[in-house]
Amino acid sequence: MQTFRRMMDAIVCKNIQMADRRVTAAIDHWAPRFVANGVDAADFARVTAAIDDWSGWCAAWCEAGAEHERLGRVALGDGRARSGGAHLAQAAVYYHFAKFMFVQDMPQLQAAHAAAVRCRTDALPYLDPPGERIEIPFDGAVLAGILRRPKSAGPAAVVVMISGLDSAKEELGATEGLFLDRGLATFSVDGPGQGEAEYGLAIRPDWEIPGGAILDAVSALPGLDPARIGIWGVSLGGYYAARLASGDRRVRACVALCGPYSLGAVWDQLPELSRDAFMVRSKAATAKEARLRADELTMAGRAGLLTAPLLVVAGQRDRIFPWQQARRLAEEAGGEAELLLLAEGNHGCANLPQHHRPYTADWMARQLAG
Repeated sequence: MQTFRRMMDAIVCKNIQMADRRVTAAIDHWAPRFVANGVDAADFARVTAAIDDWSGWCAAWCEAGAEHERLGRVALGDGRARSGGAHLAQAAVYYHFAKFMFVQDMPQLQAAHAAAVRCRTDALPYLDPPGERIEIPFDGAVLAGILRRPKSAGPAAVVVMISGLDSAKEELGATEGLFLDRGLATFSVDGPGQGEAEYGLAIRPDWEIPGGAILDAVSALPGLDPARIGIWGVSLGGYYAARLASGDRRVRACVALCGPYSLGAVWDQLPELSRDAFMVRSKAATAKEARLRADELTMAGRAGLLTAPLLVVAGQRDRIFPWQQARRLAEEAGGEAELLLLAEGNHGCANLPQHHRPYTADWMARQLAG
């Protein structure tokens, strides 16, 4: 692990010296996240070393994604279904990271996103266990999700997985696997302002509303136990998860991974890329309006309503959402709450996945036991 950290630090330092400020920010803030969620470390070094201007970010990652997609299509053509599915799932992650913050060029972003959705969807039948696409009508649009059931006999408890400001369901495969291994089904979903729903639906603070529609749909799916639903959210999704759990008693357990207590309180310290993405995905017309909308995303007055068991995970080296916000959520929660605080953890604790992902999966399995 120490060797890996030194390697990643060297990559980041080298690439930061050569890149513009937005490329620098992307590498500096999120490098471990790429690798933890499916990007090969050698690919990360090779791709980012060739990007010296943000305008080239999306194309460079799409080129890398296309290479993995080609490998997947060839494998499927040869009848190697398992390899084909794995290559396509990895390609989806690369295409996702091509678009994740690239709101300055929406046509490029949308093309990369379409490729990510295509590859992940095409991979689903060949994953172990396989998955299926579910579409939920909501507010004149669709919330798209991926359902994967464990191999064990049902009905299974299910974990609804919510990504953050710049992530989407295509990025969550690595974490899905941990829950599935413990006999839990997973439903990774794009909510308003996220993934497939980011074009028609704006980010909203009252996640108990879209979350309620998601829980309605999940409760009706065959092979799942509607009395055993957990919620997991990362980054801004950590806020969404906590907010949903504070307003819907169907949630049996909630995990908030490095989410904010109040987005407005940290707005001025957010990376430029994050503020730009929030402005676009909240449908704000100006930076001032985006700032006001950020103020609406807060657990003030809501945390005490969260009575389901709560696990809050945070890193003390998180430079996006300070760990003190995580502690406040845990302290104000209305029910049983645990704070897992990692001294060396960055945002999302992606640099220390072994210290929180298995623990989180064990905790959720215990809370959702029959």
